[in-house]
Amino acid sequence: MDSLQKIVAPVDFSERSIGAVRYAELLARHFHSELSLVHVFTPPPLEFGDAAGPDSVLSELYRNRVNEVRKDLDGLLADELADLRVRRIVLEGETALRIVEFAHEERVDLIVMATHGYGPFRQFILGSNTAKVLHDADCPVWTGVHLEKAWGPPGAGLRRILCAVDLGPQSRKTVEWAKGLQDAFQAELTLVHALTPIPDDPELMAGEWLMRFRRNAEAELSRLRQEAGAAAGLVVEQGDPAEVICATASRLRADAVVIARGSAAGVFGRLRTHAYAIIRQSPCPVVSV
Repeated sequence: MDSLQKIVAPVDFSERSIGAVRYAELLARHFHSELSLVHVFTPPPLEFGDAAGPDSVLSELYRNRVNEVRKDLDGLLADELADLRVRRIVLEGETALRIVEFAHEERVDLIVMATHGYGPFRQFILGSNTAKVLHDADCPVWTGVHLEKAWGPPGAGLRRILCAVDLGPQSRKTVEWAKGLQDAFQAELTLVHALTPIPDDPELMAGEWLMRFRRNAEAELSRLRQEAGAAAGLVVEQGDPAEVICATASRLRADAVVIARGSAAGVFGRLRTHAYAIIRQSPCPVVSV
């Protein structure tokens, strides 16, 4: 990651989305980025037919609501973001689709958005719009269940970064992205890898075999660290990837976790099959590269 020239933060005016904007602000200040606040407004459903025509009462109500949304978006954190390059944009259509299209057309470097998991079930829920964006976006996505707890002072930053590595083909890119964050914030960086148990032969994950797997993983992490030119600690633990990564993030009090996202279909590596679980359970934001 050389720089984040363009950041987009989708806004639905919820507390969580405003928290996402504050994280986007934090990143925009450090990288001198252009920040786009985007709200997607859904037009009247087509099934209303003529009732939703250009001269209908429904159409007039819709236009009035769009104008209200534009006004609300213009006023959102206006004083706090006054010294940044900020675009405030209202789009129409299906939320996730329009966010992905906008990010692609504008060559956005990062999307920052909340998961919209709620209450005691938030560790099991990933909002449908966030899931679709994670699946379809061709740029990294920064998300999490705690974005409403973003920093108050804009000068606060990322002190500890955890980079989860599955040792697959995207590992180097993931480590380099984490190294970019580390350099920008002068943060501590830790690389973590989970040794996943082999169900068909549990004996392979015990004794001498386990030590061999661990040494190989540590050697690969060390190689990736050297290739990225990163100063980073190494953690290798046995267990479910989401549980290992999130437990390590909690123990180290990480401010952000970097993972390889790939496709939500999860066909490009073990870690990416666990991406949703990591995002849902992480005690801090997760950036999926």
